[in-house]
Amino acid sequence: MNASLAVVSYIGSTILFILSLGGLSNPETARRGNVFGMIGMALAVLATVLGPRVTPTGYAWIVGALVVGGAIGLFAAKKVQMTQMPELVALMHSLVGLAACLVGFASYVDTSTVFPTPAEKTIHEVEIYVGILIGAITFSGSLIAFGKLSAKIGGKPVLLPGRHWLNLAGLLVVIWFGRGFLRAETIEAGMIPLIVMTVIALLFGVHMVMAIGGADMPVVVSMLNSYSGWAAAATGFMLSNDLLIVVGALVGSSGAILSYIMCRAMNRNFISVIAGGFGSGGGAAPAAKGDAAQPAGEVSPVSAVETAEMLREAKNVIIVPGYGMAVAQAQHTVFEITKLLREMGVNVRFGIHPVAGRMPGHMNVLLAEAKVPYDIVLEMDEINEDFPETDVAMVIGANDIVNPAAQDDPTSPIAGMPVLEVWKARHSIVMKRSMASGYAGVDNPLFYKDNNRMLFGDAKKMLDEVLAALK
Repeated sequence: MNASLAVVSYIGSTILFILSLGGLSNPETARRGNVFGMIGMALAVLATVLGPRVTPTGYAWIVGALVVGGAIGLFAAKKVQMTQMPELVALMHSLVGLAACLVGFASYVDTSTVFPTPAEKTIHEVEIYVGILIGAITFSGSLIAFGKLSAKIGGKPVLLPGRHWLNLAGLLVVIWFGRGFLRAETIEAGMIPLIVMTVIALLFGVHMVMAIGGADMPVVVSMLNSYSGWAAAATGFMLSNDLLIVVGALVGSSGAILSYIMCRAMNRNFISVIAGGFGSGGGAAPAAKGDAAQPAGEVSPVSAVETAEMLREAKNVIIVPGYGMAVAQAQHTVFEITKLLREMGVNVRFGIHPVAGRMPGHMNVLLAEAKVPYDIVLEMDEINEDFPETDVAMVIGANDIVNPAAQDDPTSPIAGMPVLEVWKARHSIVMKRSMASGYAGVDNPLFYKDNNRMLFGDAKKMLDEVLAALK
C-alpha cells in the first residue's frame, strides 16, 4: 500500500470514528455506532500494517502481537460480566497510558530519525516528555481506579497532609527536569531526567486517584478516558501519525466533555473532584456534617408479596436502578417484572441518574442487555417532574441519587446535587441489603419518610419473589 492510499484509509477511519461517536450518543443508534467504530479501527490497523512505514521483516512481530492481543480481548469479552465493565474500562485506560510511555522511551532512544534543524529536534523531545508524562499519570491512576472499582482497594479517599503542596512540588520538579531533559546533549544524559519525571508522574497518578472518594468514581472513569485520549494523541505526535492525533483528540475532548457533564450532575466542579475528599466508600461511617448523618426516624419494612400488590394496583410506576441492581445481576428479573406489569396495563418507566452506577451509562447498558425498551428508559431531567403523578417509585440498589438531603440540608456533603425526587411519589419502595450509607457516606432521610417502605435483602432474590407473587 502506497502512502497516498494509506492517507485515504486514515481519512476514512477518521470519518467512521466520528460517526461512531455520533451513534453512541443515542441508545437506538449505539449498536450502529459500535459497528462504525469497529470498521474504522480495522481499516486503521490494516492501513498502518500494510502502509509504507512497516517493513516486511516486522510483519511477524505485528501478527504475533495481534494474535495475542486479540485472544486476550476475546477472552475478556466472553469472561467479564456486565457488572465488571467499570473496572475493565479503567484497566483498558491503563494500557493506553502504558503504550504512550513505551512509545515515548522507544522514540527517544531511536537514532534513525534525523532532524533537519535543532528546533524540530526540540519539538520532538517536548512531544516525548509530555507524552510520557500524560501516559504515566494515566497508567498508574487507571490501575488505582481499577482497584477501587473492583473493591481490591477501599473507596475511602486517602488524604495526605499537605497533599496539594506535594502535587505542586511534583509539578515544579517535573518542569525543572524537563529543562534538563531538553538541554541534554546525549541520550544517556537525557534518560536520567526522563526516568525521574516518569517516576513522579506515576506517583502523582496514584496520589490523585487515591485522594478521590467512591462517590466521584463515575467522574474519575470519564476523566481517565480523557487522559487516555490525550496520551494517544501525544503518541501520534511522537510517531508522526495523523490518525492517532485525530483519534486521540476525539477521545480526549469527548472524555473531557463527559467529565464536565458528570460534574454538573453531581453539583461539583472538576477541580474539587481532583482535590479529592468527597465520599468515604460504601458502608463507611457517615461523613456528613450537622444533622445530615443522623437517623430521622424509624423505617417501615415491606415484604415481597406486599410490594407485588402495590405494583399490581398502581397505574404509574417509575423504577430507579442503582449499582445494587448491577451487583445482584437483577436486570433480567426487572425486565420480566416490567413486561408483566405492562401487560396488566401499568405504565412502567425507568429513571436514570447521570452518575448511577460506577461509570457513565452503566445502568443504560445493563437495561439494554436485559432488552428493556429504549423508549421507557428516561434521563433524570426528563422524568423528575412526573414523580408527583406516580403511584409507586421503586428504587433498586440506589442511595445517594435519591437522597432528599441534597435539596433539604444545606450542610450535607451532597447539598445541591440534582437527585431523582422519588419521595414525591404516592409510595416509594427502596430495595437494599441493609441500612448502610451509599458512596458519599451520607444517611438518607428518604428511608424514614411516611410514604416510603424498605424491602431488605438481595435484589435478585427479592425481585424473584415479587415476580412470583405478581404471576
